[in-house]
Amino acid sequence: MQIDHFPNSSRYAHHTSDTYKQRYFVETSYYKPGGPVFLYLAGEGPIDGDTHLDNSLIEHLMKQYNGIGVVLENRYYGTSVPFNTSSTDELLYLTTEQVIADFDVFARKVTLPGVTNINAPSTPWILYGGSYPGALSAFTKKAYGDTFYGAISSSGVIHGQLEYPQWYAPIQLLAPQDCVGSINDIVDKMDSLVKANNTAAIQQLKELFGLSALKDIRDFAQTIAFPIGGPFIYPTYTWQELNWNPARGHEDFFDFCRNVTDIDAPANNTAADSALATYTGGQSWKNLGNYAAYIKRVVLPLCPSGEYDSSDCFGTQNATHWADTTSNYIRSYLYTTCTEFGAYQAAYPEGQKSLISRVIDANYTQEWCNWAFPPGQYNTIPSTPDLAIWNAYGDFNFTSENLLFIDGSADPWKDLCYHSDLAPQRYWNDSQPEHLINGAGHVWDLRTLEDVSAEPQFIREATLLEIRTVGRWLQEWKAGQNASYVEM
Repeated sequence: MQIDHFPNSSRYAHHTSDTYKQRYFVETSYYKPGGPVFLYLAGEGPIDGDTHLDNSLIEHLMKQYNGIGVVLENRYYGTSVPFNTSSTDELLYLTTEQVIADFDVFARKVTLPGVTNINAPSTPWILYGGSYPGALSAFTKKAYGDTFYGAISSSGVIHGQLEYPQWYAPIQLLAPQDCVGSINDIVDKMDSLVKANNTAAIQQLKELFGLSALKDIRDFAQTIAFPIGGPFIYPTYTWQELNWNPARGHEDFFDFCRNVTDIDAPANNTAADSALATYTGGQSWKNLGNYAAYIKRVVLPLCPSGEYDSSDCFGTQNATHWADTTSNYIRSYLYTTCTEFGAYQAAYPEGQKSLISRVIDANYTQEWCNWAFPPGQYNTIPSTPDLAIWNAYGDFNFTSENLLFIDGSADPWKDLCYHSDLAPQRYWNDSQPEHLINGAGHVWDLRTLEDVSAEPQFIREATLLEIRTVGRWLQEWKAGQNASYVEM
């Protein structure tokens, strides 16, 4: 695959004619000649192990329409890396337009063993992506509609913005409210100590959580928020990892909340609720002891060395660590975050309920960007993400024929998706189909059951909607081919 698809663009002034190897997997078990190709976009991770082509919506589509399934690894992820390292200069070609140009070239030129006449546009290619690749699926359909006949964007983050406090909105609304209320109150009290610059009280708070070694208050705030999650770094299973299918999801978030609100907690936990009351007008910090005990039991063991302030654990303030150019998926995703997408972790401002401390704002992530990607000879990252690049494809006014947007009402990413509360009201029409799965989380439509009838109704109806929508596209494609044949 070409590294640089735009040799005449000044954006890539250090042009190269070199190529790289882009990895993909193919499933042809259900294929019959003339069948479609379903291209699954892997996005921000390697395609080792789980290819998402089995026990998934993609498998149902292959079975139903005698198609081929292909999972394609994103450039700069897994083994699909143009360079051995990822300096700022070497990351010059990690842009949305270069990524989606790969998909276009792949569909038009790939050769598959034992299969002929498979390339677009003479064969219908249908895209599927979820989350970041959900956005890529939409962007690709918009930019290369002549290549791809249809596309599904599941939880596709089509809107870029700098800070993304709305990540926590569905948790604030839908999580167990005694748990939410306790954390809101603890956060408010913590922030009052920060605002008063009460360093002694803050240090005592850190000690309660076993995190007195963390020097930066933002690192402390992020670490105790790990069980809740956030839009970038977290080492635990969070709200985002919940799933309707127990075989695919993780219930750790609810375990966290049950522990925080445990009414039969040990006496030393409940005693800790009053440990800081002298700093808050005598007010107890309800469930603080339970919260701290959970962090010490579940999060702290993620750092076996006990060096909590190190970059290998919970400290983020080592610039040298961020500047390490060893290629990995976190570095690649951070680059896209820093240059085009944004969605920095941030709290709601004072006066609104927040599940994380307000010490976490855009500056926290921007520091990582600046340390990770210092100016190179050919490439310099912007001072903040150039959101106009991401939003140029349509933003909340996105339109493209045969593009199905599927979102979940409980998805923490929903407010960057087509069905965002910040977007216009959505209504179905056949050329711009959409569906919001009430109660669903992040990309909950992907992992289906072999027997669709056994799925819970809210998932089953979404699965069937997607299958028949793709079927209608394929009927239209075939009708168009027959009409062209008659005209000839």
